[in-house]
Amino acid sequence: MGVRLEVFRMMLYLSFPVAMFWISNQAEYFEEYIVKRKRKELEGFKERMRVRKEQRILKEISVESEN
Repeated sequence: MGVRLEVFRMMLYLSFPVAMFWISNQAEYFEEYIVKRKRKELEGFKERMRVRKEQRILKEISVESEN
């Protein structure tokens, strides 16, 4: 009984990291998550750039109006 238990534990110790490596390298599992995250980051970046451009234009307009 003891040998069978040790063999089972050894198989578990060896197969678990291999299985996790295989699962983590499957693109279809993570592709949708990554695409959504990148899209959200891109939309945030576009919004920040739009706000920055608007502020720059308003600053230029206020400088021109003072002259």
